[in-house]
Formats: sequence, C-alpha cells, structure tokens
Amino acid sequence: MFSDFLRRLTEPDPAPLQDSDARLALTALLVRVARSDGQFDADEAARIDRIAATRYGLSPFEAAKLRGEAEAVEAEAPDTVRFTRAIKDAVPYEDRIGVIEALWQVVLADGKREAEEDALLRLVANLLGVNDRDSALARQRVDKAG
Repeated sequence: MFSDFLRRLTEPDPAPLQDSDARLALTALLVRVARSDGQFDADEAARIDRIAATRYGLSPFEAAKLRGEAEAVEAEAPDTVRFTRAIKDAVPYEDRIGVIEALWQVVLADGKREAEEDALLRLVANLLGVNDRDSALARQRVDKAG
C-alpha cells in the first residue's frame, strides 16, 4: 500500500514532498523513535497523536488515523539512515527542527530517557542535517514545556 510512497521518498533525487506525504513521513519517523527502545506504549502513541493534531490541525480521529498509517509506513521503511536522509532532502530545515522537538516529546513521553532513544535521536538529528546546538535547544524547549 505504501510502497509507491516509500519509492518516491527514497529515489536518488526526490522531489519535495506534498504536505500530506510530509506529514506521513514525519509521523513515521516519530513512530520509529518511539519504537526504538523496544516498547511502543499507549503514552507514546497518545503523544504522537497530540503532536500530529497540534502540528497539522487534525481532529483526534484524524491524528490517530495518520499515526496508524505512519506505523505501517515505518514498518516498511528502509533503514533509518536512508529514511531520514530522504526526509532531509524533501523537507525544509525549519520543519526539520520542529520534527526534532516532536521527537524529543515522544522520547520524553514515558518520563524516561533510554540510552537507545538518545542514541537514535542524535543519529536522526545528524541525518536530518540539524546541528547539535539546534537539537539541544529543541530538547530544552520540550523539557521546559513539560
């Protein structure tokens, strides 16, 4: 079902993503980070739904539907390196910084920072072309917001 989307996303020279495709790709990345510690619990799913609803102006039902689609994309997506590089090539920098904030929200949703999640987030930020300073500032904004 999502193979055409993933093929377009991982082409050698991908075109900028349409809004709906960007939403799906970025939400799939949130799911990937949430799953990185081997547990994808209801708190993390609810946090992703809230992020999607707020970021994209979706109803709770629409946000949950997007997350469900993103879970399927994430399961079929290539390795994290190729997946994030494809997003980097198709999404403007400012939006990628917002994604890093959202990723920190997911990592911190369960109240714990697992080493696997930290490592993956550092890798993802680097692959998205977001520098360490901007990633750290994004984490601090999320920490302050609670």
